[in-house]
Amino acid sequence: MRQSTLGIDDLRRLRSLVITRQEAAEALGVDPRTITVGIEDGTIPSVKIGRRVVIPREKFLARFADDTTAD
Repeated sequence: MRQSTLGIDDLRRLRSLVITRQEAAEALGVDPRTITVGIEDGTIPSVKIGRRVVIPREKFLARFADDTTAD
């Protein structure tokens, strides 16, 4: 299994307005299925565009950045 290399700081530097489930999972160090559950239960903000579900980057950072940067 590939080790996560994407972190919260990396998400801050992205120019994209949205992130994928995979990117969110890597940044939080969880399985992508955990992100799916969070989207379904409303814990993780998401937007459906056609058949695709994406996560607004700024809302995700506002929700999780403070919890994961305490090093």
